[in-house]
Amino acid sequence: MRYERPHVPIARMPPSTAAIDRDVLRARTAVAFVFGLNGVALASWFARVPVARDALGLSAGQLGALLLALSGGAVLALPVAGMTVHRLGSAKTVAAATTLASAGLALTGIGAGVFGSTTIAAVGLFALGYGSGTCEVAMNVEGAVVERRLARTIMPRFHAAWSLGTVSGALAGAACARVGVPIAVHLSVAAVVMVTGTVLATAAFLPDTAEGDQPRSARPRVLAAWREPRTLLVGLLVLVMGFTEGTANDWLAVAFVDGHEVGAAAGAAAFGVFVVAMTVGRTVGTAALDAWGRGPVLFGTMLAAAAGALLAVLAGSVTLALCGVALWGLGASLGFPVGMSAAADDEHLAPARVSVVAVIGYTAFLAGPPLVGFLGDHVGVLRALLVVPLVLVPALALIPAVRKP
Repeated sequence: MRYERPHVPIARMPPSTAAIDRDVLRARTAVAFVFGLNGVALASWFARVPVARDALGLSAGQLGALLLALSGGAVLALPVAGMTVHRLGSAKTVAAATTLASAGLALTGIGAGVFGSTTIAAVGLFALGYGSGTCEVAMNVEGAVVERRLARTIMPRFHAAWSLGTVSGALAGAACARVGVPIAVHLSVAAVVMVTGTVLATAAFLPDTAEGDQPRSARPRVLAAWREPRTLLVGLLVLVMGFTEGTANDWLAVAFVDGHEVGAAAGAAAFGVFVVAMTVGRTVGTAALDAWGRGPVLFGTMLAAAAGALLAVLAGSVTLALCGVALWGLGASLGFPVGMSAAADDEHLAPARVSVVAVIGYTAFLAGPPLVGFLGDHVGVLRALLVVPLVLVPALALIPAVRKP
């Protein structure tokens, strides 16, 4: 049942109009910065996956199992992330979660590069996943509030900031691989940058009111959100788009190294092409969403992602394969942020619904690594990427769920 009181942002303090403009603009910049730093940290790991695999001596299937630690941490965090945001507020949740994620990123690099221990690397990836999963919900809830205060579509641009962060992280990773910077040093530096910048940025987040000031009916109810058909359908769409994006994040570098027979630096650069395309799609996609709406834009972009993945795998040359990667990135760019915006259409229930959608969506990151790893052991990692268009096309039927109620 929808909350019927007038649409006043109960979860936020109502300052003057001038203060709203100033505070919302500051919060917009801060949220974008947090998204960007999160992308830098995760891309730093993704870009060094081939190096970690070689250092640990892993097969494709074993690498998939290791990557499962990252996804497993995120999936375990997501069910309680909405409650954490409700209790602590977005700023405190993001700061605490980023501290944990940064420690995990550094531990992953040390485990792989210094000790050559799969166990230590897995513990680090689990911490990175748990912190990132919690931060994912909190920063999307904060971004949705800023989007509503600005009264225009901006959530894809926050995710574009994340993608821009991944571009920076991927380029840094490629450069580090090229000159032989140890993975432990690289990931530890990235961790320090992530936690320092994020904690400073959260000071500009919009303030939360005390829990007691909110009516009981407006409090997030995660269990109730699990019974909402629209929320579940949005979650399924986000799951597919998360799989589309996450498969590229986890496997593109390895697939190009193994399947297209390029070096580790070139594999990291292929991942960089993907995240550059994601960034472009999320930057220009806001105008398309405002002009044509969520449904038509998602239909076109999802078809583009399917075509791009096919081309990336089946192309006879590396250049043409990179064109496919670019199309894949453009097509995958809007699904996740649009799904998060759809889950947060009602501000009062946003933490609960975003948490549910994130749990369902992150199942892709849980199932994706071992699935592609299993297929990679049998048909090669590059050919295993053909699973992406196989799941994208049927998911077109889920698009009506993201329309505004």
